[in-house]
Amino acid sequence: MKNLLLTVLAGVLTFNSFSQIPCLGGLAGGYPCENVDLLAHLTSAQLGGGEMNDIWGWTDPNGGNEYVMIGRDAGTSFVDISDPLDPIYLGVLPSHTSNSIWRDIKVYQNHAFIVSEANSHGMQVFDLTQLSSVTGAPVVFSETAFYGSFGRCHNIVINEASGFAYAVGSNTAGGGLHVIDISTPTSPVIAGLFSGEGYTHDAQVVNYIGPDTDYAGAEVAFACNEDNIAIIDVTDKTDIQGISLATYPNTFYTHQGWLTEDHKYFLANDELDEINGTGNTRTFIFDVQNLDAPFLLGTYTHSTAAIDHNLYVHEGYVYESNYRAGLRILESSDIASGNLSEVAFFDVYPASNSAQFNGSWSNYPFFSSGVVAVSHIEQGLFLLKPDIKTFYADADSDGFGDPLVSLEGFTSPSGYVDNNLDCDDTLTTVYIGAPGTGENIDNNCDGEVLGAELTAQCVADFNNDGTRNILDLSSLLGAFGCITDCSVDANDDGFTNVLDLSVFLGVFGVDCE
Repeated sequence: MKNLLLTVLAGVLTFNSFSQIPCLGGLAGGYPCENVDLLAHLTSAQLGGGEMNDIWGWTDPNGGNEYVMIGRDAGTSFVDISDPLDPIYLGVLPSHTSNSIWRDIKVYQNHAFIVSEANSHGMQVFDLTQLSSVTGAPVVFSETAFYGSFGRCHNIVINEASGFAYAVGSNTAGGGLHVIDISTPTSPVIAGLFSGEGYTHDAQVVNYIGPDTDYAGAEVAFACNEDNIAIIDVTDKTDIQGISLATYPNTFYTHQGWLTEDHKYFLANDELDEINGTGNTRTFIFDVQNLDAPFLLGTYTHSTAAIDHNLYVHEGYVYESNYRAGLRILESSDIASGNLSEVAFFDVYPASNSAQFNGSWSNYPFFSSGVVAVSHIEQGLFLLKPDIKTFYADADSDGFGDPLVSLEGFTSPSGYVDNNLDCDDTLTTVYIGAPGTGENIDNNCDGEVLGAELTAQCVADFNNDGTRNILDLSSLLGAFGCITDCSVDANDDGFTNVLDLSVFLGVFGVDCE
């Protein structure tokens, strides 16, 4: 029954071009969701067939077109998502050797670097700039260059800031770090090996900008090494040094993780804990502000029991591909207290959220367009759009927001509203369309103080000195006979005439209250 449901959904939602399907009432085109819309879905067959695995993205610096690279058991498929409602399958780069369910892709300097667990596969290098000129799609591509200093490899990690790639889980260095200089992408050169912390399943390598001044500017690897997180100084490729290890309770397989953008925290997942009875999905939060002494700060327990696989952090949100539970998006504003909270999701495997190896393998949330590309092992590629809104500060709590103070999010935080209709966020009586209050202020934000906004004058006190006297009479006589734009007008009839003189004489000598 479960497989039948998935087949029906795949048939119903196979589109080459269609309108964005918003998440309404908890569904988008039949898929359970919250705050995430469905843009497009290409099935496995539409991507060349077979099972999908990892995914990455590239933006063409000439024109800004966006492309997805999605791993398949037989190779790597390339998809033009410049129009995310009408993605185009451009073609495939076949596996260098045989098929494998494991393939990984990263990008540096407009080149894709591709590894696989297939025997003797090595690392393929592919010039991505050729994607903009494909004709007769889909086509079969050829690799631009090849690196063969290892055979099989589980993942490829690239530090774009340094120009070094790190092959991990290969048949060299005991599965540890195999470092490659890719500063010239088509001529990769081995730069170092490190096996000191054992097998590395996946990693992130950065030029460190965190608060630990001992490592300011160093190149540091955060490696997921099956039963721990290993922090490694890789600055000197000929003398790589382990810094520290971090662990967590009930470890089964430390799989993958990603740093927050300030390099203060590292979020990690365990791929085998759920199927070993630890309960619902767990996301581990490590405090790495002291690289010599990292520690587990908190654990976020999800609402489902699905296996977590790959996660990435982008602009304060954690994007997790949790197999059968699909894409889960967590908000991290309270991460310093060890807390995360789920704010959005898109379930690409609606039949079940159980702990099985089906559904979403990975995702790529870094496109400037806001599109999130999600790979589904059996069902291909999903293009999704999180419904991130703009909220505006409402310091005076009048229900109208300051257009100059805003933030983005899925839900409105305290003190913010979803409109920008205020022009003075210190006064509750000032906003676009506000009625006049007679206080001589621009209540309605139109740039003028008119009508009911004006302070009411004392009748016939033309100079506003608080009494009706000879000075006011002088003003009246000076304007006598005015028939247009009359500023001296005691009875508000638009003229200055004998009727105004009559009103004035009736209050002459009387002080204003």
